[in-house]
Amino acid sequence: MFYSEEKAVAFSEAWFQQVIDQEVEGVELVLLEEAGGRRQKVIRLYIDHPDGVTHELCSLVSGVVGRALDAADTFDAAYTLEVSSPGLERPLRKRSHFEAQLGKKVYVKTRAAVGGSKVWQGLLLEVGAADIVVEEAGRKAKIPLEGISSAHLIYEFK
Repeated sequence: MFYSEEKAVAFSEAWFQQVIDQEVEGVELVLLEEAGGRRQKVIRLYIDHPDGVTHELCSLVSGVVGRALDAADTFDAAYTLEVSSPGLERPLRKRSHFEAQLGKKVYVKTRAAVGGSKVWQGLLLEVGAADIVVEEAGRKAKIPLEGISSAHLIYEFK
């Protein structure tokens, strides 16, 4: 949630996705990050598209989102908007993100220990309705999706 002195406006991932969907087809907001302070806010959007993410697509999404943020007139100070691809080690936040990476190596950090560990780096074996199964060094962990604090793909150079 982003704040100004007069009002609080919920700029959630859902809000940004809705803004993008109004003008750009097929773009998925993978991750929203907020950084900086009251004087200089930084808003980072990581996007994906079935045809890939190009500089032109990032520029288009940046323009659409920038106009919507300016129209909302929420910020008292300057902000920086950054739009990019999720990269090779893309974040995994939604069930669908994990499904797309089935059989690949992942990094998963949990809020509470699972099988004696809060960090698992291994092969993503299964994606269920409410959990995933990761195998690391011959050990398997069934990790609840709601218990994951962060996760990303581990890109392996061949």
